[in-house]
Amino acid sequence: MTTESALVRIAAGQVTLSDRRTQRRWSVPLRPYEIAAVPVTQAQYAQVTGARPSAAGGDRRPVESVSWWDAIRFCNALSRQSALTPAYRLDGDRVDWEPTADGFRLPTEAEWEYACRAGTTGPRYGPLDDIAWYRGNSAERSHTVGGKQPNAWGLYDMLGNVWNWCWDVYDAEVYGSYRVLRGGGWFDEQWSCRASVRRRSHPTFTVDDVGFRVARSG
Repeated sequence: MTTESALVRIAAGQVTLSDRRTQRRWSVPLRPYEIAAVPVTQAQYAQVTGARPSAAGGDRRPVESVSWWDAIRFCNALSRQSALTPAYRLDGDRVDWEPTADGFRLPTEAEWEYACRAGTTGPRYGPLDDIAWYRGNSAERSHTVGGKQPNAWGLYDMLGNVWNWCWDVYDAEVYGSYRVLRGGGWFDEQWSCRASVRRRSHPTFTVDDVGFRVARSG
């Protein structure tokens, strides 16, 4: 992996998630894991897959216009290139995650929020204009990754720039196979760029403010 997509090791811990729609709160214990310091860039995505799907080009801008399925396939391809065991077994429209595999994968939403907060308890890990590209400062476009201040654990663009696909199903009973998105993007108002905000979308959905970052089990 390139320097700009280096992984940061996160120690074991626990995070409390919340859902504004249902008013539900739940705690999730976490084992150690690693998560990328920045979202996957367009250059890295092209190097691994040969594809450049993004609506607005730029090697060091985050890849976007990628579906959840695209992200899953990227993780497996990157694992194979890195001589690691792929984390996902794909069978048609079914995917199974092998937690013991050492390959790359999407973070769970609990891992994502724990990493985003980096020990903080407020809505954000710093002043929004200092840490994120959002509608108020983005000129309605994505920006080079790592251009804003990181959180205390050295993670950039956890809020703003592009939404991050996570592994989890959002609410199977209500929304079926819809998956979780986290972090807010360059087109979002400040309200959406908070550590606790959850969004959902169909796993085949693509749009120019949704990307992803990779993780590995610890």
